[in-house]
Amino acid sequence: MPIATIQSLDHEGRGVARVDGKAVFIEGALPGERVEYVVRRSRPSYEQADTVRVLKASAQRVVPRCAHYGVCGGCSMQHLDADAQAAVKQRILEDALWHIGKLRAERILPAIHGPAWDYRYRARLGVRVVPSKGGLRIGFHERRSSYIVDMRTCPVLPPQISALLPRLREMLAGLSIADRVPQVEIALGDGDAGGSGDEPVFVFRNLLPFSKADEKRILAFAAAEGIQAWCQPGGPDTATPLQPAQPAAEARTLAYTLPEFDLRLHFRPTDFTQVNVHINRLLIRRAMQLLDAQAGERIADLFCGLGNFSLPIARCGAQVVGVEGSDALVARALDNARLNGLEARCEFHAANLFEATEDSLAALGPLDKLLIDPPREGAIAVVKALGVEQPARIVYVSCNPATLARDAAVLVHEKGYVLRAAGIANMFPQTSHVESIALFERA
Repeated sequence: MPIATIQSLDHEGRGVARVDGKAVFIEGALPGERVEYVVRRSRPSYEQADTVRVLKASAQRVVPRCAHYGVCGGCSMQHLDADAQAAVKQRILEDALWHIGKLRAERILPAIHGPAWDYRYRARLGVRVVPSKGGLRIGFHERRSSYIVDMRTCPVLPPQISALLPRLREMLAGLSIADRVPQVEIALGDGDAGGSGDEPVFVFRNLLPFSKADEKRILAFAAAEGIQAWCQPGGPDTATPLQPAQPAAEARTLAYTLPEFDLRLHFRPTDFTQVNVHINRLLIRRAMQLLDAQAGERIADLFCGLGNFSLPIARCGAQVVGVEGSDALVARALDNARLNGLEARCEFHAANLFEATEDSLAALGPLDKLLIDPPREGAIAVVKALGVEQPARIVYVSCNPATLARDAAVLVHEKGYVLRAAGIANMFPQTSHVESIALFERA
């Protein structure tokens, strides 16, 4: 069996070694370790492999907490110390900036840390009926597979959610259409304000209508577990409370708070929100420090969602122009501005920012500063569309170092900005996901 010494980790958390001139990406191996491995896939320039035995262990290796680790695709770094995970992600960010953008930040920001476990306030669990493997399964997908892990616990979910997984499995298995419920989406508020509105919401994706007996079974489960039960017969906009007497418009809403800015933001369970409430608060604090919003300034928040950054900017005294592609999220942002008494400082518009042009950005009016928080695809159209009258300062929040580096190259090499600072936020501990933030200033 081949043996290799691991040199580094790649962006997916795999150990990287070179054997006979070929790169070998080894699951479960850490830098400095010497491991036996088995090749899973071989190509002329690289191989993909799995660790069979660790001959020399890293001092940063820890025992994974989850019984499903190694099979479940939800986590890929539980065998690495949490502080070391953040250091690895910082290197991934710096490598992307250099290799893709040919850039180095003037200042590396301290990594933003939070709880390493119990942090995931959102989850989308797959459901499959597999008679040959014991019946119904509910959980994340297996690593490199479309199969579902039969999850009985999950240490990255809040404890009360992890604890009810076996009972959720039993309830689903008794439905008449158990094989037509492919997904359960779980969403929680942060619970800081208390009250019934903070009950977790379970959205059951149903491909066929539930029978009356099914509804009774689900509602009994919801009452016993202290959750809200919703159904979703179609796209995300079709999600609605299962209780007939509680239409969606009157449903108890979820909410999360930003105590530092005296804000409470309401959302529907299928809306996009950050999964990690603790890191989100710290990331917003960092963004506001870098942006340095002042009273009288006019600041745009692009890909603004339901106002996660817009409302803190407004609370700092600036006028905010939020732009988001989803009409539903724009409506939610307006509602949140009103509920927090900030409607006078906020305006929100629906627009496709992936098709941004110089004219469409100019139509927003003069801007002193800009915050960008795009999805994984990045904001290439936006940065290319920046015209002569450019914002003096840009804060870019990213969930993909590769597209951040690509967009940063345009800002620096074509638009005349300087990359003043960059750093990571460990939004998804135990995974290889890298959330980061960068500050650009006009030269």
